[in-house]
This record gives sequence, structure tokens and C-alpha cells, in this order.
Amino acid sequence: MPAAWPHQVGVVPSRAQSFQQRAEADRLRVEIDSGGTAVLRQVLTGMGGVGKTQLAADYAHTAWDVGSLDVLVWITASARSPVVTGYAQAGIELCQADHDNPEQAARSFLAWLTPKAGQKPCRWLIVLDDVADSEDLRGLWPPASPYGRTLVTTRRRDAALTGEGRRLVDVGLFTEAEAVAYLTMSLAAHGRVEPADQLTALGRELGYLPLALSQAAAYLIDAGEAAAAYRDLLADRATTLADLAPDALPDEQAVALAAAWSLSITRADTLRPAGLARPMLHLAALLDANGIPQDVLTGEVARAHLAAHRTATGPNPTAELAPVSRPDAVRVLRALDRLSLIDHRPGTPHQAVRVHQLIQRATRDTLTPEQRDQYARTAADALMAAWPESERDTVLAQALRANTDALTRHAEDVLYRPDAHTILYRAGRSLGETGQVTAAITHFRYLVHAAREHLGPGHLDALESRHHLALWCGEAGDPAGAAAAFAELLADRERLLGPDHPRTLDARCELALWRGEAGDPAGAAAGFAELLTDYLRVLGPDHPRTLDARHHLTYWRGQAGDPAGAAAGFAELLTDYLRVLGPDHPDTLGIRGNLARWRGEAGDPAGAAAAFAELLADRERLLGPGHPRTLITRSDLALWRGEAGDATGAAAAFAELLVDRERLLGPDHPDTLTAHYHLAQYQGKSGDPAGAADALAELLKQTLRVLGPDHPHTLNTRHHLALWRGRAGDATGAAAAFAELLSDMVRVLGEDHQHTLITRHQLAEWQETLSLDPPTWFGE
Repeated sequence: MPAAWPHQVGVVPSRAQSFQQRAEADRLRVEIDSGGTAVLRQVLTGMGGVGKTQLAADYAHTAWDVGSLDVLVWITASARSPVVTGYAQAGIELCQADHDNPEQAARSFLAWLTPKAGQKPCRWLIVLDDVADSEDLRGLWPPASPYGRTLVTTRRRDAALTGEGRRLVDVGLFTEAEAVAYLTMSLAAHGRVEPADQLTALGRELGYLPLALSQAAAYLIDAGEAAAAYRDLLADRATTLADLAPDALPDEQAVALAAAWSLSITRADTLRPAGLARPMLHLAALLDANGIPQDVLTGEVARAHLAAHRTATGPNPTAELAPVSRPDAVRVLRALDRLSLIDHRPGTPHQAVRVHQLIQRATRDTLTPEQRDQYARTAADALMAAWPESERDTVLAQALRANTDALTRHAEDVLYRPDAHTILYRAGRSLGETGQVTAAITHFRYLVHAAREHLGPGHLDALESRHHLALWCGEAGDPAGAAAAFAELLADRERLLGPDHPRTLDARCELALWRGEAGDPAGAAAGFAELLTDYLRVLGPDHPRTLDARHHLTYWRGQAGDPAGAAAGFAELLTDYLRVLGPDHPDTLGIRGNLARWRGEAGDPAGAAAAFAELLADRERLLGPGHPRTLITRSDLALWRGEAGDATGAAAAFAELLVDRERLLGPDHPDTLTAHYHLAQYQGKSGDPAGAADALAELLKQTLRVLGPDHPHTLNTRHHLALWRGRAGDATGAAAAFAELLSDMVRVLGEDHQHTLITRHQLAEWQETLSLDPPTWFGE
């Protein structure tokens, strides 16, 4: 049911301690709350650190507390995606929008905000905090309404933000009185009193910037220093820091902020464990300001960095120090949090550390070029160390990708010296493996360009990035394009590396594979037969790549029409895998899976099911029940049990598998979509063709959104949706759907592709069915 009013979506930041009732806050209330004559869409703009978010939060808290709102939505709008996600969540909670389609749910929410005749008015406030680009809000501005208010915070002053119905509200620095009042209240809360003239001077010397004042107050409270002593230290340090980077800080930030940071970090270095705060901040300054996973900054790579760059402190700084432990690293984060240098939230481990971008910039600007290069590679190593090989946590994967993007923005050139860091490939592979194949293609397309720019077109990494780009183009539904790209890459690798180089042979392997995926299994088998000859000559019979080539050759011979030969080939291959790699090696288990599959294809589905049952027990023992390969084996077992005649049992197994895949991999993962597909198929085969059609119709919405209209999985879903609609009694609809699908098959795959021919055959059968009286139903 829709949520009852009043209702809040999103978390409004807490009020700052010693929050000042500033002139901007009064102006904001006057302009927003002065009735229908006021512009009800306000944009708070100003440089980072002036308190825009706190002003917005104060207004939101006040409006909510006095009961003047029915609905409050707070969204951190640093990109278009979180805006859509926030609107979608509001749409789901308030107007029962479709949770499977975030874009549509967002539009539904915006439409719901528009007042309707005869309906109870809804008093709403939408806060879009930290908008980075006005383009991100194109088509996403809340509607004009006499009952609704929109509040945006941004550092931008683009003309696009001042369109019709919007008014900019400039947020500046504290006034002198506000700065003194802030310092006075902050110190008084801890029993401290300082002379007014000293606080007035301190506020002036810090440029009245709220962020700088908060850091200074934290330092005074923690260190027990007097304001006069702090001013003396500030004066001593300012000239040095100004000389290091006089114009480097963003948004025309004064040198005083850098000086305040320097004193705060020096103080943090004295807290236990001493000397580690500064090197910790050096790493954090190169990563994502909006959230760094705690494991990145407390893992083995980061701890080695802390130990190697520990600041000399204490009475005996040359004494041998113990290694830095994980609890030590966590305590460093707490020390930085105490002095307002970071925001440490251990309750959200994937975004546990947030650092204001001004502090990050001030930190980076103190590094020498050699330090920046070294720390950037260390940060990349720390990200790689924290990145699980198998991504089960999609939130963690997103955070790691965001941190990789931030690192690339801060030090992209470093990541190509002396060669392309593996983090660049891992981030792109992560996108593809979580179902975002289009984004993976965009990532690797840029990587191709960047590698050529930094390393030259003939560098190994320039060729490697082309390899990954071609691979994900194939995964995105363009196997013919992938084959063509690998053919070009093969020619360049042969010319630059020679015909027997391992990466040249790898390109031949991918070329043969994608030719098979593009509809030429015989050509793929021939390609792998030639490749196997060269692997035997170059690497020998027991090399893993030689065995892998035999694997592919056997598979594609089966795909070319010889399932019995494929089963015999995999049985022979299994003997060699057991001898060379052992029974528990992942590749050996993979061969057992292929042997089971081709036994089924050769006419023994019951034997295939029994073999997959044995394989599943071993995968669970070696990998655990939640490992993706274990889930794949469960899928294979359910499939062959169904093919052996137990369609009802197969449907039940796929229903259980779907729940686990959605939980472990996410709803949009390709394997989750595959489980949806098989569940629908066995619903139909167990006697419920209408249920199968309904399930495939829902699946089609997902595949269109996730994979696009031309992906093979999307086309296959349309094929079987048409088939089950026909079997459910709608022969006319089936014929029409097959006719429409055939046109797209010809356009995407070509006239002679085997799937196009199957679709043409199905269309003919359903057209013939319509001409018969009574209709004759056709088998698969």
C-alpha cells in the first residue's frame, strides 16, 4: 500500500553542532515560504565548504518539525543516477510505482507530485543536494506546484540552473559576527572561554570559511591550545603552505584553509597510533570523496603504506616500531574523524570514509610529484587487494568502481607508468560482470584511446585494451563485430609480437570462439583445430592453454552437430585434466560439467542430471553454496532433470535458484535473468503455458532495460514469449509476434543465421495453424 503521510524518503543530514542562524537561512525561509508570489524552486550556490548542505538540512528539519510538510525527499544528487534512484524509491513508496523500472518509477513520482483536481493537496519538499551538473537534472526537475517546494544545492552557477521558476541564492562566507559566534559556542560546549578579540582575529585569519573554522575549533578543543597560540602557529605555517601551492586550492579558497588543515593533521599525528594520520590522508585524498570502503584503507597494502611513511613523532622517533595492524588503521580513521578531517562511518563499511574535496585537494597539493606517483600506484594496489575476484556484493563493487574513477581523475597519467595498472581492467570487467555491458564497452573504448595516448599504439597494453573491448562487444550481443575486431587485433599482434607470442595465440582463440558465437560452429572448430596444432608445438601437450584449446575444439565440434563425439572428446580430455591438474582444480570441474552436458545432448539426459548432481556436491564442498560456479551447476542440474522428464521438479529448482541469485548477484545480473528464463520455460513445460507467457513478458521488460533490444538474450526471450502465447491459445498473437521478431532477426543476425531460420520456421508453422480448422498445435 502507498505510505501514509507524513512520509520521508532519504536521510536528511543532522544539524551541525553550534549551527549558526545565518542571514542566508533567513533569506531562504522568506523566499520559499512567502506564499504563491515567491519562486518555489531555489538553488543554493556557492563554493565548497560554505555550508550549503547544512542550510538546506536546517530548512528541511525545521519545516518537518513544525508539521508544514506531508512529504520530504532528500537526495544526494551528485549524478543523474542517484536522482533517478531517489525519485524511483519515492515513487515505489508513495504511489506504487514499478520497482523493476527505476526510470519509469521516477517519472511516475514526478507526475504524482503535480496537483490533481479533486485530490487532497500534498505539501512536499524535494531537496537535491550537491548537484554537479545541470544536465543531470534535465527532465528531472520537480513540477511547479503551489503546494510543493524544491531546494537544490550546488557549486555550479550555470545559466541552466536559473531557468523559469528557479532562483539562485548565493551562499557566502560567515560574517565576522557569525564566525565569532560559531567559535564561541563550539568552545563553550566544552567548557572553554577565549577572549573575543582573539576569536575575531582568528575568524578573519581563517577567511570566515565555515569548514576552516570547524577544523580550527576541533583542534583547539582536542589540543587544549589557546586561540592566541593557535594564531601564532597559523602565522608560522601559512607562508610555507602558500609557497607550496599559492593558487592550487579550488573555488578561490584562501591559504588559511590549507594552514588550518596542516595544523589539524599535525595534531592527528600525535594521537595514537602516532604518526599514521598523515599517510592515511594521503591515500584517502586520491580516492572517492563520497565514500571509500574501509577495507581499502585498512587492508594489507594500505597498512604497509602507513608503516613505510609513518611520521616521526614521540621522544624516540628512530626506535623500531611494530607493524601496523588492522585495528591500528581503524584507530587512525577515528583520529582523523575527531579532528573533522574525514567523516568516518563504520556502520556503512562500503562508504565508511568520506573526505571533503577541499581537504582532499589541499592534501594532494602538498605532495611532491614523486610522492603523488607513488601514492597513486599504492592506492590502485589497495583497491585491487580489496576487490573480490567473485563479486557477490553489488554495493561494494559500485563503491570500488567509483573509487577507481576518482583515482583516475586525480592521477590518470600515473596509472599508465610504466604500464597500465590492472585496476583499469578490473573496473571495466566489473561493469560487464554485473550486467552493465554497455558501460563496460564505454570504459574499454576510452581505455583503448588512453593507452594509445600514454603508451603508443604498439604497446602491449594498447593491444590488451582492444582485446577487452572486443570481448565485451561480443558479450553485448555483437558476436560478428567481436570476431571482426579480434581479426584486426590478431593481425597487429602477429606483426608486433610474432605468431607464437602467447597474446597472439590468445587472439586466435577469441577469434575462433566469437566466430562460433556468430553462427559458424564449424568455422570455430576449424580455428581451434589449427590453434591446437600450434599450442602443441609451442607449449606442449600438458600446458593449460593447450588443454583449453582442446576443450574449445571439442565443444564446437559438438555445436557443429556431433554431440556424441563431443561427449567422447570430453571424456578423453577429463583423463588428462585429472592427470595434469588434479580432481579439485576449477578447470577439471569445468570439464566434468561439459562432459555431463554433452552426454545429455547425445541423448542421455538422466545420465547428465546424475553427473551434474555429483559435480554440485564437489562444487559446494570446494567453493561453498553461494559461489557463482556452484549456482551455475545448480542451474545445469535443474535443466537436465527437466529434460529427463521432471518438468515440475525443474520449475521448483529454478524458483529456488532465482531467489538465491537475486540475493547474491542482484536482480539485473545475467545469471539471474537466465534463471528467470528457465523458470518460465519449465512453467510452460509442466502444463502452465499462460504462466510461462506471463513470466517471459516480465522478463522481456528486464532484458530490454538491462541488455537492450538487439541482444541475443532479448531476441531469444521474444521468441519463446511468442511460442508460449501461441501454446496458451493465442495463435494470432504468436504469428504476429514471430513476424515482427523475424524482421529484427534478419536486421541483427542476417538472413542465414541459424536462429533467423528457426524463427522463420516458427512463423510458417503458426501461420499454417491459423489456416486450419480446428487448429493443430505444433511441438518445439
